[in-house]
Amino acid sequence: MWIKTLQEAKSSPDTEDLYCLNESSKNIPLANLQIPNCGLPSANLAAPNLTVEEGKSITLSCSVAGDPVPNMYWDVGNLVSKHMNETSHTQGSLRITNISSDDSGKQISCVAENLVGEDQDSVNLTVHFAPTITFLESPTSDHHWCIPFTVKGNPKPALQWFYNGAILNESKYICTKIHVTNHTEYHGCLQLDNPTHMNNGDYTLIAKNEYGKDEKQISAHFMGWPGIDDGANPNYPDVIYEDYGTAANDVGDTTNRSNEIPSTDVTDKTGREHLSVYAVVVIASVVGFCLLVMLFLLKLARHSKFGMKGFVLFHKIPLDG
Repeated sequence: MWIKTLQEAKSSPDTEDLYCLNESSKNIPLANLQIPNCGLPSANLAAPNLTVEEGKSITLSCSVAGDPVPNMYWDVGNLVSKHMNETSHTQGSLRITNISSDDSGKQISCVAENLVGEDQDSVNLTVHFAPTITFLESPTSDHHWCIPFTVKGNPKPALQWFYNGAILNESKYICTKIHVTNHTEYHGCLQLDNPTHMNNGDYTLIAKNEYGKDEKQISAHFMGWPGIDDGANPNYPDVIYEDYGTAANDVGDTTNRSNEIPSTDVTDKTGREHLSVYAVVVIASVVGFCLLVMLFLLKLARHSKFGMKGFVLFHKIPLDG
């Protein structure tokens, strides 16, 4: 039988002149030979549109044929969704319920098998579902700064970043990069080129498609403000806190002051302190200069007075002859 099957699949001069002898010793072309109970099986999967929404259910139908009548079974691979099948002679059905997004892209096959051979018909399952941000972490530094993320969704979600609550307008210096795509999962990062303290703040990622949206936020710190120690406050290093001697809350005082905004007088006070230091230095320099001038004048006056006395004494000495 396998020779006849090969002849039908690959017709060539080498296989056209093949004959068989019947019971009467008569030559019969192999192509015309009818072999009882020796027919290849076939499988036909009558599948509806296999693009379904997450959580929905679907039923697949399959019919098989062959001589002898083939056995039929379903090959669902590692399907996560709950499923059950029914088979009746040459007809079968597969019911999949509460379809999971994890099954999107998987292949489902109807297989027919008998003594002669095997055949199968397959379809791919596509599941539509709302986006989910499964990963969002603090920025890391490589060739560029990167805020890494992973988003799942089908159809492909549209991504939008917000910086401190306002829409982040992307450019060649700040832009979204997708590095790896795994069917309905997207791995990438918000890439920043040489960010400074001006880029510190809260970054929010929103992923959206026609089935819904998801959002997550991360606080990013790239560089401390100039003149401020980065280690002063690891959570919010760009904010200066000053203790004004406020007493601790009494037991009866349940006021939560954890969210109070730091006083805006800190910067002004620091500026006044710097101005005072500069004034002291200038005054000290002026006083020192005046003292040097006075010492110089006193020394000059002493030398002048001594010179006049010497001249008078010398003038009164009588000369001989």
